[in-house]
Amino acid sequence: MAEIFDLFGDPVPANWGQKGRPEHVPTQQNRNRVSLLVALGWGNARIAAALYITQPTLRKHYFSELKFRDVARDRLVTQLGVKLLDGVNEGKVAAIREFRKYLEHNDLMLYGQTRQPTKKADKTANAEKVGKKAAALAAARQPDVGTPLGELMARRQQSMN
Repeated sequence: MAEIFDLFGDPVPANWGQKGRPEHVPTQQNRNRVSLLVALGWGNARIAAALYITQPTLRKHYFSELKFRDVARDRLVTQLGVKLLDGVNEGKVAAIREFRKYLEHNDLMLYGQTRQPTKKADKTANAEKVGKKAAALAAARQPDVGTPLGELMARRQQSMN
């Protein structure tokens, strides 16, 4: 029996138009979407919501994509590298540039030197900066107890409080 497709090219379930909700039919496009979202670190609830299906339906029809969660990111990066290499072999200059960046990032990752985004940390560091006078005042309030003078100053501050 020939399979029937709807206007979007998705297969029509056998019970279409009958009582009850038709069963979800997984398509290759949805399998690719699930694989991508798993690689991006999305949870099952978020993936199911993006596909307009329930979590049990997601687990039932896309279990093979979900079971590779721990290597999905590596598979995605590998697929990107293969596409870049194809462009390099075709002689595309943009692909060569991007492939160099890809290699540099891989080398940094190999040696544990990947650069993490630090924009938020930079903003908080700027907010915490204090001027010279304020730093000197703070240092005077916390004397170095490793020296005799600093120990004496610390005792006097404690007696005043």
